[in-house]
Amino acid sequence: MDVSDEFIMRVVYEKKENVMELDTWHPAHTRWGFLRSLSTAVTMFALVSLFGTGGGFAAAGEKCATSQACWDPPYPNMPDIAPPVVRTSKYFPVPASERGPAIDPGKGYRVQSLGVGAYMVTEGVYQMMLIVHNDGVLLADAPPSIGLKITQAVAEVAAGKKITHLIYSHAHADHIGFAGELKKTNPGLKIIAHEETKRLLARAKDPRRPLPTETFGGIGQKFTLKVGGQSLHLEYPGPNHQPGNVEIYHAASKTLTLVDVVFPGWMMWRRLALAQDIPGYFEVVRNLNGKYDFAVLIAGHLNRAGTRADVTNQLEFLGDLHAAANEGLAGTKIGETMNPDDLTNPWAVFDNYIDRVTIDCVNKLTPKWKSRLAGYDAYIYDQCMSMEQSLRLDGPSQ
Repeated sequence: MDVSDEFIMRVVYEKKENVMELDTWHPAHTRWGFLRSLSTAVTMFALVSLFGTGGGFAAAGEKCATSQACWDPPYPNMPDIAPPVVRTSKYFPVPASERGPAIDPGKGYRVQSLGVGAYMVTEGVYQMMLIVHNDGVLLADAPPSIGLKITQAVAEVAAGKKITHLIYSHAHADHIGFAGELKKTNPGLKIIAHEETKRLLARAKDPRRPLPTETFGGIGQKFTLKVGGQSLHLEYPGPNHQPGNVEIYHAASKTLTLVDVVFPGWMMWRRLALAQDIPGYFEVVRNLNGKYDFAVLIAGHLNRAGTRADVTNQLEFLGDLHAAANEGLAGTKIGETMNPDDLTNPWAVFDNYIDRVTIDCVNKLTPKWKSRLAGYDAYIYDQCMSMEQSLRLDGPSQ
């Protein structure tokens, strides 16, 4: 094998049944496949020993806690958690309490009775609400991941009844992308949403997400849906996860549906659940427990339903995240640790600064929160990056 200056090689040593595996590549085109031969591994080990382990090589037998440990030079104080776009061999274990109740593999979904005709339906990753009324069934959301199981769940709890109403929590396809199929099998289906959701769906022109048949508008405006002896209250609290993302409250069962805002017992989805208005997102979470007398929160994701305590827990994390990112922004000096040749590159300077702010933020949060939020390690970097950006652009008051 030719060894030249242009040949870039990453060598990761991992003992697997006494066989050393190496992964190599060429910057212009993949010239070398994955090398499995022990003899080749030994040869490469000799080359690394000859030329040293600097310049990005891990020492022989060394485990890299993160990819940064294998790079030259790593950031100072790098967390022992893999950063984004870096493969990790094992994520933090998920506590049994956050896995939720078991789902019958034969059915592929679980229906949880909430009383007074209210139910939560989940396949373990997505959640939706189902309300049985005198004249049929009302749904909040129609995730395509649940799909045909929605109809099965309806038959299970309300045999012989049709779906009469569908409420859109917001416009994202992963939560309402099965609506088009439901409309085909339930003629006359009424679809209710906020006017912002209708605007976004009109732009999308997606047959999977038919336009709502009835809308309400404004921030803070309430909409009451009464059908077949059941009543639901809808309100748009203002921009948060997405414009038009509404709160859906069933007072009879004390059930609140609010999607993609609170993640009970878990780290939020990346970038504060892709919140399009982070100060608005904070405000919504801050107000929930005082605004509604709910006992159950259908949050749109994962297996178990949420509680008021879950809202309090996430609000506490958000406060700590805000403080950690703010401290990182104030205490991190621009340009430190950089190659002097890069100081004339403003993009590089700022990238380096944001990276170090993020690292500081992650390190501050990890001791307290790594065991309190399932999936903490998957998205903690994302949360810190989103928070520092919002503090710089939206201001510190959130």
